[in-house]
This record gives sequence, C-alpha cells and structure tokens, in this order.
Amino acid sequence: MQSRVLCLGGGAGAPAARRVRLLVRQVLGGGAAAARSGRLEVRALHGTGDTVTIGDVSFKLKTPKNPEFVPQNYITDSLAQAVVHHLRWIMQKDLLGQDVFLIGPPGPLRRSIAMQYLELTKREVEYIALSRDTTETDLKQRREIRDGSAFYLDQCAVRAATEGRILVLEGLEKAERNVLPVLNNLLENREMQLEDGRFLMSAERYDKLLQSHTKSELDAWKIVRVSEDFRVIALGLPVPKYSGNPLDPPLRSRFQARDVYHLPFKDHLQLLYSIGSNISTERISQLLSFATTLCSQESSTLGLPDFPLDSLSAAVQILDSFPMMSVQHVIDRLYPYNVFLGKEGRTAVKDALKRFELQDSKSHLLPRRITKVESAHGNKPFKADVTVQIGEKEVTFQVPAGTALLKKHPRSDTFIKTSSHNQLLAEMMQSHMVKDMCLIGGKGCGKTVIAKEFADILGYSIEPIMLYQDMTARDLLQQRYTLPNGDTAWRPSPLVTAALEGKLVILDGIHRINPGTLAVLQRLIHDRELTLYDGTRLLREDRYQNLKEELQISEEKLQERSIFPIHPSFRIVVLAEPPVIGSSTQQWLGPEFLTLFLFHNVRSLSKSEEIEVIKKMIPNVPSVAVEQLLSLTHKLRETNDTTAQSLASSLSTRQLLRICRRLSQHPDESLYYAVNKACLSRFLPNLARSALHKNLQDCGIETSPDDMKKLEEKHCTCEINNGILKIGSVTMPIYNSAEKMKVPDVLFYENAQHLMVMEDMLKDFLLGEHLLLVGNQGVGKNKVVDRFLHLLNRPREYLQLHRDTTVQSLTLQPSVKDGLIIYEDSPLVRAVKFGRILVIDEADKAPTNVTCILKTLVESGEMVLSDGRRIVPSNAHVEGRENVIVIHPDFRMIVLANRPGFPFLGNDFFGTLGDIFSCHAVDNPKPESELAMLRQYGPDVPEQILQKLVAAFGELRSLADQGIINYPYSTREVVNIVKHLQKFPTEGLASVVRNVFDFDSYNNEMREILINTLHKYGIPIGAKPTNVQLAKELPLPDHKFMGYWKVTEPGNAQQKLLCPTETQKIDVKGPVYLNIQGFPLERHEARSLSFTEELAFWTLPLEEVNFVCDVAVTKEEEAENVLYVTACNPVSLFFMNVSSNSGYFVDLYDLFPRTVGSVWQPFVTVAPLGNPLKGQVVLHEEESNVVLLLDTNNGALRQLLLLPADQQSPKRSSWWSSKEERSNYKMCREFSHKNWLVFYKEAGNCLIVLDVLEGRTHTISLPIYLKSVFLVAEDRWLLVENETNQKFLLTKRANMEAEDSGVCQLYALSEEPADMGFGLTTASELCVPHAVSSDQLSSENLSAAVGQKIISPNRIFSDEHNYATIVIGFPDLLSPSEVYSWKRNSSLSCKRASPSDPFYYGAQRKKGAAKQTNCVTLLASNQIVRILAPGDVPLKDIYPKDVTPPQAAGYLEVTDLNAKKIKYIAIPRSQSLSPYTAWLSKISDADALLAPLGKVGLVSVDMGGGVRLWETGLDSLQRSLQDWRNMIGQEDGHPVQITIQRDSGLDVSSPKHGKVDPDNMPHVGGNTWAGGTGGRDTAGLGGKGGPYRLDAGHRVYQISQAEKDAVPEEVKRAAREMGEKAFKQRLKEIQMSEYDASTYERFSGAVRRQVQSLRIILDNLQAKGKERHWLRHQAVGELDDAKIIDGLTGEKAIYKRRGELEPQPGSPQQKPKRLRLVVDVSGSMYRFNGVDRRLERSMEAVCMVMEAFENYEHKFKYDIVGHSGDGFDITLVGSDKVPKNNKQRLEILKTMHAHAQFCMSGDHTLEGTEHAIREITKEEADEYFVIVLSDANLERYGIHPSRFAQVLTTNAQVNAFAIFIGSLGDQADRLQRMLPAGRSFIAMDTKEIPQILQQIFASTMLSSA
Repeated sequence: MQSRVLCLGGGAGAPAARRVRLLVRQVLGGGAAAARSGRLEVRALHGTGDTVTIGDVSFKLKTPKNPEFVPQNYITDSLAQAVVHHLRWIMQKDLLGQDVFLIGPPGPLRRSIAMQYLELTKREVEYIALSRDTTETDLKQRREIRDGSAFYLDQCAVRAATEGRILVLEGLEKAERNVLPVLNNLLENREMQLEDGRFLMSAERYDKLLQSHTKSELDAWKIVRVSEDFRVIALGLPVPKYSGNPLDPPLRSRFQARDVYHLPFKDHLQLLYSIGSNISTERISQLLSFATTLCSQESSTLGLPDFPLDSLSAAVQILDSFPMMSVQHVIDRLYPYNVFLGKEGRTAVKDALKRFELQDSKSHLLPRRITKVESAHGNKPFKADVTVQIGEKEVTFQVPAGTALLKKHPRSDTFIKTSSHNQLLAEMMQSHMVKDMCLIGGKGCGKTVIAKEFADILGYSIEPIMLYQDMTARDLLQQRYTLPNGDTAWRPSPLVTAALEGKLVILDGIHRINPGTLAVLQRLIHDRELTLYDGTRLLREDRYQNLKEELQISEEKLQERSIFPIHPSFRIVVLAEPPVIGSSTQQWLGPEFLTLFLFHNVRSLSKSEEIEVIKKMIPNVPSVAVEQLLSLTHKLRETNDTTAQSLASSLSTRQLLRICRRLSQHPDESLYYAVNKACLSRFLPNLARSALHKNLQDCGIETSPDDMKKLEEKHCTCEINNGILKIGSVTMPIYNSAEKMKVPDVLFYENAQHLMVMEDMLKDFLLGEHLLLVGNQGVGKNKVVDRFLHLLNRPREYLQLHRDTTVQSLTLQPSVKDGLIIYEDSPLVRAVKFGRILVIDEADKAPTNVTCILKTLVESGEMVLSDGRRIVPSNAHVEGRENVIVIHPDFRMIVLANRPGFPFLGNDFFGTLGDIFSCHAVDNPKPESELAMLRQYGPDVPEQILQKLVAAFGELRSLADQGIINYPYSTREVVNIVKHLQKFPTEGLASVVRNVFDFDSYNNEMREILINTLHKYGIPIGAKPTNVQLAKELPLPDHKFMGYWKVTEPGNAQQKLLCPTETQKIDVKGPVYLNIQGFPLERHEARSLSFTEELAFWTLPLEEVNFVCDVAVTKEEEAENVLYVTACNPVSLFFMNVSSNSGYFVDLYDLFPRTVGSVWQPFVTVAPLGNPLKGQVVLHEEESNVVLLLDTNNGALRQLLLLPADQQSPKRSSWWSSKEERSNYKMCREFSHKNWLVFYKEAGNCLIVLDVLEGRTHTISLPIYLKSVFLVAEDRWLLVENETNQKFLLTKRANMEAEDSGVCQLYALSEEPADMGFGLTTASELCVPHAVSSDQLSSENLSAAVGQKIISPNRIFSDEHNYATIVIGFPDLLSPSEVYSWKRNSSLSCKRASPSDPFYYGAQRKKGAAKQTNCVTLLASNQIVRILAPGDVPLKDIYPKDVTPPQAAGYLEVTDLNAKKIKYIAIPRSQSLSPYTAWLSKISDADALLAPLGKVGLVSVDMGGGVRLWETGLDSLQRSLQDWRNMIGQEDGHPVQITIQRDSGLDVSSPKHGKVDPDNMPHVGGNTWAGGTGGRDTAGLGGKGGPYRLDAGHRVYQISQAEKDAVPEEVKRAAREMGEKAFKQRLKEIQMSEYDASTYERFSGAVRRQVQSLRIILDNLQAKGKERHWLRHQAVGELDDAKIIDGLTGEKAIYKRRGELEPQPGSPQQKPKRLRLVVDVSGSMYRFNGVDRRLERSMEAVCMVMEAFENYEHKFKYDIVGHSGDGFDITLVGSDKVPKNNKQRLEILKTMHAHAQFCMSGDHTLEGTEHAIREITKEEADEYFVIVLSDANLERYGIHPSRFAQVLTTNAQVNAFAIFIGSLGDQADRLQRMLPAGRSFIAMDTKEIPQILQQIFASTMLSSA
C-alpha cells in the first residue's frame, strides 16, 4: 500500500488539524503499475498562496470572503479514480474560465462532485434547485417591501456574479421552457441588465472603463463589475432518455459538457467493500453486478427504469448489520419491481436475479418483528437501540429517535399488530437506520396508521403534509406573508420547521405531485442540505458543527447569517399509491424518484389478519357477517380483472371497518345492503354492477325478496319529543345551537324514501362519520341535507365547489387591506373552529387534486393553512405551539356529489376520496314516495295526472339507467311541472311537460323515445284538442212490442214441476303448489295522440301456438279489478290487476288429463270468487269436466270432484267410434263473486250447484234436456230446452239449506206474439238468447229505452235476430211480461251460412255455434256490446267509399238504448295468430273475446294475447274527453292581449267613466296604455283604479296559432324534393344503388339510437380530454391568490389564465385505444337466423361499430375479424382500411352474410378469441378491447366454459368481453355462471346486442377517461 503525503499550506492562522483532514489518501495497487496506468492524484503545494494540483493541473487558492458559503465535508477519505478525473477536468475548465455542464443519470453523484471541487478549491457556492415553478425572479432579483417601499433583492445568479461565487444550477431539465435564457448573456459575455437599473459588466470591460473613468462615475451609471471568479456549474439529466424539457440550443452552446456516469464497477465495488465488512465479498459483487445489469442499455429498451446504484451503499449497510438477511428482499426495497413493472418487466428482473444467484433461498431470512426499543446507552441523545428478531436470532442496532420520550408500552387500543405489520415495522426500522422511506400501498390499506405507529415506537412527533397536484415548490419550502407593518417576509413551511425540530415528516400522496416540483427536495433527502428562497441555508448537523469549529463563532452568530442545522433525527416517510401499470399518465415512480428512498410495499392484509383486526377493533360485530364480507373482499382483490379490482378499491380495510362498526350497532341490517352502499352500486356502470352482484351471490351475500318487501313496507316516521329526534328507529338528542340563522330551514315535504335516507344518514352520523351523498341531479340531495340539519338543529356552513376551486380558496381567502395581507377564513375553517356542519356541494366539479386535502382533515384531523395556522385534532396536540386551531368536537362534513360517469363528466370524487366518507346513494324517490310528495306540491292537481307523471318519469329514468337516453330525468323536473299545474290549472299537461322536454326537441332520436314514453302513459304531448276519433254512430231501428212471456198458471199440474235436489260433500284432492311467475306489462295508454274509445292496451306473453279461450274480471270496485285470461295449448292462466304494470302467469300444462281418442282440444273457463275467497279462481275444463280451485295468492291448486267417482269419467269409447260429438259441460259464473257456480252438461238433464265456501254440491234433476242456462237472479234461472228452444223458469229458495226439502219449481214460459189486430199474429221462431242480464236496468234507463215512464222489474238480453230485447216484469212477477225488441235487418246466423272463403277455417268447420258468444250487457250505461266478425258488420255504412277498412280482429258492436244509436269500433288485429285455425274458430267467431270491466268498462283480449280496455258509456266518455282536453290545454286559437297595470303613484279619486273622445282616436291617456280612452280613474285598458275595462275597439293584431302552424303545402313539397335530390346525388357519388341504400338502411336504422348515444359519449370524452388548465406565472389573466404578495411588491407575472396544458415533458404520446370485434360468421348463424335473427343482429352490431367510430380513428383504432368453421381469423375490416361511406360498410355486411351462408360447419370461438387477444397487443395502444360475438354452443363442440374463461382473462392488459347470442334452453345461463363476472353477456333477445355493446363501450371508455 503506497500512500502519498500531500502538504497543504494554510491560510492565515488556520489550525493544522484542518489541513491534515484535507489529506486525500489514494487507495492504490502496486506502485509501478499505478504510475503506468496514469493514476491521478490531488496535491496541495505550500506556497505564498495555496495551490491545489490534480495530476498535472494546478489551481491557486484564494481566501474566501464568506467561508460559511464554502461546502463542508464533501470530500471523503478515499476518492475514486473516476471522480478524480472529473475533478481534474472541472479544474481545467475553471482555469479556462468556461462554464461546465455535468450530465448523467439521476442520483447525487454529479452534485457531490461539484461540491467536492468547490470544497477543494475553497470556493463559495450559490446553489439553486430548478423546478417547474422557478421564474426569472428566483434567478435575478426579487422585490421585497421594507418600511412601505419596494426594493430589489439580488438572487443567486446576481449574487454569485458580483461576489465571485460559483453558481450551481441543478435540474435544468425541470425548468419550464424560456426561463433559463435570462442567463444566456451572463454566461456568454458576463453581462446582464437588472430590473433595478443596474448593469452587470464583465471584469475586463469594467477594468478598461476604470482606466478612463473613476469608480464613482461608474457607480453613478449603475455599472457593476462581474467578478472574474464567477463560474456556473450546471447539473442535468440527459433528455430524451429521462423526462424533462430538452436543453435550449443557445443555452447548450454556452456550456462545456462532461458525462458523469455512475462510478466504474471497480471503484464502486471497493466502496461497498469498505462499508460492508461483515458480508462476503462474493455477495457484494453479485449485488453490484445485478444492479449494473439493470442500468444497461438493453434493460432500458425493455422499459425498465434505471436501478438506483447510489442507494446500494444503504443496502449494504443494512446487510452489514443483518448478514443473514435475504438479498433479494433488500433489492426489493431499492427497486420495488413488483409494484411498477408489467409482466415482462418482472420476468426480466427475476431472470437477472436468478442469473446472479440472488434469489431467496431457504437460509435467507426476513426480519420478523421488533422485540424491544430503548434509549441508546451512553450520552447519545436522539438515538435508540432497536432489537429486531430475524429468524431465531435477535440483532440490535442504533437508529435515530424522536425528540419525545420513547414509548415503553405502545397504546394497544388503536393499532392492532398483525404478523405482517410486525414484519413491516421491523423492515422499516432497518431502512430507518440508513435512509428515508417510501410506503407504497393501495387506498385505505393502512399506510398512515403504520407510519404513525412507527413514529410512536420511536417517540417521534409527526408532521403530516398532504400533497396535491398544484402544489408548488414554494408551498413545500417557504411562503411569503406580510408582517404587521406591511413588510414582506417568508414563512417556513411545516417541512422546514420539522427539519429543524427533528420530527418525522409524512408526505402523503407523493404520486399526485408533479415530479418537477419534487426536485427541490432532492438535496434535502440526499445531502440533508437546503437553500431556501430568502437565502436561509440548512446544513447537515456534522457540517454545521464543522463550520462552527472552523469559523469559531457562536450559534447565534451563525443564525444571524441565516445558517441553521438540520436536526439529526429528522426523517421523511413518503406515502404513495402504487403506479398504474401500463397507463401512460400515472407513472410517478421513475428513475429519479428511485434514488431518493427505500421502498416498502404495504400489502393489503391477509384475510385472517383482517378478521383479527376487525374483531379486535370492534369486539361485538357479528362474526358470520365478517366472514362473508372478507371472503368477498379477498375474492375481488385477488382477480386480475380490472372491474373487480376497481370494486375492491372501494372495499378497503378502512371501508370494511366502517361497515363492521355499523353492523355492530345495527346487527339487523343486511350485509348485502352495506356492501352495495359502500360500492355505490346504484351508480356503477352496468358491467361493474353485474360483476359485483355475481361476486356477492358467490359469497352467499344475498338479499331475499322478503327483505326487499320489508324495506319497502317499513314505515319510516320522524318525530321530535322533548329534545330528542327520532327518525325511523334511530334517535339522537337535538343540538342546542346559539346561531339560529345558520340552521337551514327549507320547504320539505316528507316522504318515505327520503326519511329512509335520513335514517341511514343519522346512523352514520351517530357513529361519528363524515357523510358523502351521491346522486343524479335534482333528486333532492340538498333538500335532504338541509332538512336533516334542520331536524338536528345544527348550524351549517356551505361551500360550493367548481372548476376553478383551488386549495387556497378552500381554506382561506387572501385580500389586501392597507398594504397588509388579510386572510378571510373560508366556511371550512369557520366550521372547524365553531363546530358547525360543513356542507360541500358539487364536490365532483372541483379537480380531485384539490379536494384531496380534505383527506388529512378527515383522517388525521390535521391541516396547515396558507397563513401558517394549523388545524389539530385535539388539545393534546397543541403542545405549546401558537397559531393552532383545535377541531371543535361537533365539526362534521357532509359532501354532495353527482354520480360519476356520463353525462355528468365531473371528476371522480368517489373514486379518489370515497373511502374516507360514509357513502349514501340518493336516488329518485320510489313511485309511492314521489306521489306523496307531489300531492303536497300540487294539492289541486288531479291525482291521475300525478300518477301519469310519476309513471312516465319512472320509465324515463330506467331508460337512462340502461343507457338508452343520456339525461337522467329527476324529481326536480316533475316538481316543477306540478308547481306550474298547481298555479295555472287551466294549462294542459301536454304543454307544461314541454318545459322539461323542449331541451331535447332538436335531437330526433331522443325526441322519438320521449314522445313514445309519454304517450305510453297517456300524456298527450303533441296532440291537438281536435283529434277526437270516436266511432261513427248509426241510428238504431225503433223498438217494437213483440208480445208477452207468460208463466203458465200453477193450476195446471203438468206445467208446474217439482225438481228434487240432493246434497253431497265435495271430495277435494290436493293441494299441489304451482309456481306463479311474474312478468312485466308494457302498458300503453291509448289516448295519447287522439281520443278514442280505447283506454289502454298491453300484450300478454303468449307463445305462438298459444291462444286465449276465456276472459273474466272480478266484480269489485273499479280500481282493483283483476283480469283473468285462460289460454289453451298449453293450458295456462294469466292474471293481472288492470291498473298495475305487472302480471302473473301460472302454467297448468301438466294438470289436465289427456283423453285417448280424438284430437284433444281443451277449453278452460275461469270464474273468479269473491270475499272471503278473494284471489281464488275456479277453472273448468269443458270436455273432461275437471274443476280446479286455484289460490292465486300462494299458488295452491286443489281439484274439486263434483260427481262421485263412478260417474266422474265418461265411458271411454274406442277411438274409432269417437267421431260423434261428445257433449260439453258448461259453467255458469254470473254469481261467482258470491262463491257459488252452476255446472250443467249440454243436452244433459241435471244442474250441479257448487257452493265453494261450504264445500258442498247440490244436484238438481230436471225433466228436460238443457241447451243453455242463464242465472237471471240468484233464485230464478232461465233454462232453454235443447231441441225446442223452449224457455223455462226455475225458482229455488235463495239459500239451499240441507234440511230444506230441497225442492225447486220449474215453470214453463210460453212466448205469445203480439196481437197485430185483424186477428193476425206474427209468429216468431224461438231463439236462444246470447246473454241475459242478471240484474235489472234502473228505472231511468228503462224509461229512456222504452220511451215511456215505467218502473218495473226487467231483464235485457240479446240474440242473433235482435240488437236488444227488454222483458218487463220478468223474472220476479208471475203475470205476463211485455217484450220489446230492436230487430236486426238481417239475423247474424243467416250470414254465416256461406263464409266468403270456404277454406278459410279449414274443411272441418263445424256447424255448431262457437263456444264464446262475446255478448255483454252494461246496465249502468244502458248498452249491449258484442264482438262481431268483420263479415257481420255493415262496413259500407261506417267507412267512406274511398277508405279501405282496417284489418281488424273483430268489431265491438255497441247498442246504446239511451241514445238509440249503434256504433262499430274496430279491434286492431293481433300481432300473431295461432296456426290452429279450426280450433280457433270453435272458440269464437271473431278473433277476440270480451268481458265487462266494472260497471261501464269493457276489456277485450284478442287471440294473440293483446288486451285492450274500452270505455263506451256516453257519460263517462264525455267526462274523459273533458279531462283529455284539459290535459292538452286550450291555448291555441285565442288571441292573447298584453295589459300593463301601471301603478302611477297618484291617488285615486272616485272612479268615473272619463270623457269620450268623439273621434275615438287611440289615446295613451295619463296612465293608460293600449289605446284606452281613459286615464287614471277612468275606464280604459290598463288604467289605474278605473271602474271597468273599456276597449274602444282599436285592433290588436294577432296571428292565430293555427295559421302559424300551417306551413304552405308547396314549401313542404319543396323541402321534400330537395331532400330526395340530395340523397340521390349522394348515392350517385358513392355509386350505390337505391336498392342497396335501402338494404343498408335496414341495418343502420336499427342501431341509429345506439350509434347516436355512443357518439355523444365519445364527443364528451374528447371534450373532457381537451379541458383547459390553469397556466401560472402569466403576465395577463386573473390574479393568482398565491401571488398576491408578489403583486404588492410590483412583480408582473402574478396572473394565471386557462390554457391548453402542454403535455408533461417526456410523457408518452396519447395512443389510440385498440378495439377488435370478433364476430361469429359460422354456418349456425345463418341457419338459426330465421329463428331469432342472430346473423342480422350481428350485422347490426358490426354496422354500429363502424358508424359510431367514424371520424374517431385517432382515438379508437378498430378492426373486425370473423370466425367460422373455415378459420378463426377472417379479416372483415382492417384497422388501416376502415370503411368511409355507406357503400363500403354495406360491402362488409354482405361479406359477413355470404360467408355465413357458404362456410364449413365447426366452431372456432376459442381460437378466434385467443388469436385476437394475442395479436392485438402487438400494436402499441392505451387500452385494448376484444369483443367476441358468438352463438357459442360451446358444449356441442366439447369446449369447457372454464377453458373459455381462461382465454378471456389470459392477458390482463386486454379487456375481453364475450356476448353470446342466447342459445338453446338455459345453456347460455349456465355458461354465464362459469365465466368471469362483467365479462360475458347473454343476449337472449338479439335486439340487445347493440345495446350490450353500447354498455361495454360506455363503461370502459368512462373508466379510462
């Protein structure tokens, strides 16, 4: 070992010790070799002035004027050779007088070389770290105010030039462009013009001038000499490799550059050996080799950031204390590759680790926990001895400790130690020994808590600093303020005071801050030195002590010179969220950042640990719930699906604790509800919501329908009793507030839903949470909150956020008063001080980087205000600090925000800060709540109008949720409509709703949806009052007196027959429980555009082969009527409340026994029972006489056996003899509401009376064979004999009791024709009535019908010959009854003999009549209504000659006996008709059935299941028409006049007529306008106080509304022609035939709406991306609050303005998103296209993609490939050849179609998907989407779904989705259950495919926006 001694000659009287310390020992190998290899050495020669020689370059030293500016302690004992070479080069440049630029990779090496050189040559330094906030004032001169006047202070560059110091500029690439050129002239010519008028001049020129001028002259000219010793050393990173602004060429040309790369391998190794004496040299060299590999060129092409070589010494230091520790683990801390690298990056690093044998092996251990912490022995303040257990051993080492006493016993109540946290804390201890740390972990995983616990263990007091995006370097270090006398001064930031006091600083959210701003901290972190804006310098403790010894001056003196020591135990802990891998924007963890800290990854707790934490923190939480909750959370956290992970982020540990705290207080709440609330599932995109739902199901967290019912039925009330508020089940004492004016008082109408929200809020409020309410606009968030505070009597402070909200404006509002800066407290600070409730409105409008300062306030209760005050959580934290605001215990925050996503496009407040609040989704009130509320807003508005509004808006909202319309219509809009109607009741609803919907009147697609929806609920928007289309009335022929019905006298024994009855108990079989399925009804109000008899219509979900065979309605009050419809083939029952919007369906397919023999055509009739059996129905099958009783409430079905078993089944005739007709059984249900029915067999001779309540049957045997039975009264029945049509009357006692002799009497009725005089009688053939009323007409109706006043019992009936017949006196009087008839011109049955088309009903047309007569008597409106087949209707009379009658299922013939009119109303054709025409014809002549509804209504059901409600009664029609006209409003046609009522202020004498002007000229009298002839007190128009209005007939010109509306016909025609011409021209241009155009239109038209809404979303995204930002330091614009003081001092660049933000230097280009659509064009698509149009729908989907992304190619690159049996990669659209016009698009669709038609069979879904996912990532893009459309019969081809699931998630970068076209049976559902949630969709109805695509795009595009 050779050492060279260097003799250093000192300056005057410097102590010798100091010189010896400057001896630099070189560590050398062999001497001769060293000489040859050209080793340099540093020699200092003693002489007159000291000289430093490096190698062959010597430099003469001067004694520094200000020795405190000379760097200290930078030169180490052994300088590496490379460094010595650099120093020599700098010295050469220094001698040449040139400025140097040290360029090289990030790290402290370049700075330390510069400082070493300055220390060696004893030069003073002016150091400035440039950041993006540096302006020219920081370099040249800054103004300050002293004693009321502004003056200039020289800054670093000017000071360095005049004093001859060396200016060190660090981070040139960070400074904004065009800031540094201010130095150009200073660098080149050493000249600079200063703001205060002085001029800096180079030394040579100055000395020349000095020869001819005196110094005082030059001073008068303000010329200042630049010292010849002034040099600039610039330190920078090479841009472009690192991010930053490239060097300006003129600037670059003025520097000499030197590449300072990392130390050479050998030197570095030597250095590490000297540190790590306990570690084997081999391990150190492996470590270094690994690190160097990661800094190589190859690794940076892989995209790996440089390894921080400079931190290796720290790592070796840790390993030196823990030689047994795993090296890989230490590498993880230096280079946390798992956190910031993608998959390939991670594998590359792992391979390198393997290569250098650094991977963990069994023998390498990790630290387990901290076993003890105690103050260090000996006199070492601020040190602690920490013992850490590692493996089985314990190692003790020393670390810096805090200024407080060490904690002997950690408080166990708040921090629960789990094993992983113990390990983390132990690892942090190790890092703490050597360096500052950075904790990286997701939201809410406990970073802050761990950092606090760490500080507690070591007795640190902590200083939390929340970082935000706009934070400037000044905010980090020093801010300006004004002293009381108006002088400007600088206030150190919390970071600086913490450094001086030795605290632990927690920088929270470093990922948010701009990397350019962070540059100012680099020197503090690396060297523990800092230069502040006002010139204060902070030095490392040892350097400070050195300086003190060397200058031999006291601390006070040094502090006068503003030099302070940094406390030795000061440490920084940084908290950050992990960078988003693969995203271009959020890569904050770059190579520069890696050199600053050691990194610890805070992982989310494992499941068991999390359970442990929860149970210890909240002992009484139900453990089942915790288990389920955590299995869900961990399931979500562990997937690699982005949607699931985003859900997991809202279930952080913090949120879980909140849920559990709530469950422990309210154990009856459902977990399902809590999770949905925490994730705000109401506002998640559809994909995420379905993913959440699926995961909840998998974890067994479900909600049962009963729970939902309970929630809905729960009656919430709100009351205040003796000072205690009770909402629902929660109570809280009312606050006693002195500030009444701050308590909100708001008009609030209570409704159940809002009360439930408030109850929920109160629960969380009592738990001490801050609340966040999220909802659409206008759902009453503000109202609910104000009401909530009003009830609690809490004073509130209100803060509205907006785009321009800044952190300053959130906390303090600065203003200037008398030259002093005064800070006004913002509502936030006031609320904190006085314990008010802070309501923050529109929180999503402010940038999230601003709102995130709320986080520290909510979490740790700390916040620093810009005037230096700080908010602390409790008095314990005051600790003698002044300027402290303690948070008042009553302070709470309630934040309101709109829901995230489209169309609000706010910032995602919930995403960034959701988990520190307790979230509540506020939704539009449910229909009942909304109705209740509207009733209070509009007490006089008719109820039905309110119901219509509520229903229509409900539908619009659900459309908005599905994404079909963009705007979510809210309660606010409905309330406004109702308020208007309340105030102006005469205005029509149709015109008032336009107040809301006119916004959409220019968007045709949207308008169409709106109008359809409003019409569906009967809001006649767009209707004219004249659109009344009632049926044409024809006159009814006069009635004729037809004769008498006589009851043969009882004297004649043959005619009076007694009929025996016998009574039996019924056998009941059953019950069997059937499944009742609900289905939604799309109920449409029919009177939307025009007024007709039809009220409403909807369709039952019948199959194609199903048809309707019977209809019945319960006889209840109007509102509650239930409609029952039976269908046969297969037999089923539908029932629904007529006014509700859901129906139910029971399948009875298995219940009716089949008979062998002829084709069995079941015919089922239905009879609804009344109280107390309400809701039960009797079903009767006519052929087999099976009677079933079904309870529709619970699905219980019982069979009633009416006959004893032997008679029950008809004798089975052999099948060939069964040709003869089997007779049918019939059921009479007129009195079914009384719970008894009558059954008889056609041509049979007994009646069976079934009493359902008693469970008995009474069989009445008759002497005649029956044809039909009419129950005309409860105790009198009209019977018709089979062959003769002879009528009989059967009387019985009303209640058949068993002990009765049970005898019924039968009377024969003879019909005697009227005597026509002359002895002639009109003989009439006997005919069977079609329907007989079972009650009588009222006497008014009877009198009106017959035309004479008469009161008598009567019945009304109708048959084929007569429109109507009235029998007066029948059935109660036994005297002869008069019969009056209205005869038809031709009987119905005659026409039926020859159907126009004999084949229409098939050859089997029976001669027998149809089973349903469809004739109804409406007694209340005196009408008989029947349905006729179109053939029976006199169409010629109804429709004019030139009009073809519509296709109708039949016609309602309404015979009105009051008005003596007949109307024919067409029933529209049903959508589909069953193919079984013969069977159909047996049921009814027309294709529809009829039943009465209530007293005056009707319901018809056509064979295809179309239900229509009708209103035919004249009175009710008139009432409805009036209501309908009122809804439209009477505005048009009436001219409107303007009248101004003037208040002239003159007193009114008694009113008089005034003078009449004989010429009647238009006067504008004293105070009259509008040409009245009076003035004040005179009659006239608009006068004051006149007795009456007088219009002297001056014309008021008005165009009538109708004229305005009528656009002349030729104008319309011209417009049409113009359109057609342009269309043809366009087709010609793209050479497309009109046929092709219409074909294309078929596909394009089907998806027009989706295309439109997708394009709207894309537009908005584009707009959002283009949003402008604040540009600071501008010379014009708005005053920047942060620069008010600079404005006082007179600076120019104190404004900010909005502008396009330049992309951050070095940030990657915005790449387009890549989308690949994989469509199925296999043969099965073509084959099944006929069934469900699947191929066409896929073509529509392709068309939609092509149209939606047109002109967005720069944002989205898409291509479309197909897969089929031919192959899996059939290119349809290439990403570079996207179709530009309709013709090209049609070509692609045709290709698809043709391919599907002609390809081989087979399925390549799997390969196609795999290939697409693999191929798409080969191109660079922001995001990748693959969407697969398939009719995957995967199972048919033997592909297991799990295999497909695996393919979908192969690459985490690619969002892959599968849409399956609903396949056979439940195959698709089974498949979906196997696939990852939110990734697969089943389109059972192919119409949904475009809809699903739109959903996918909307959800994913928004997430990425």
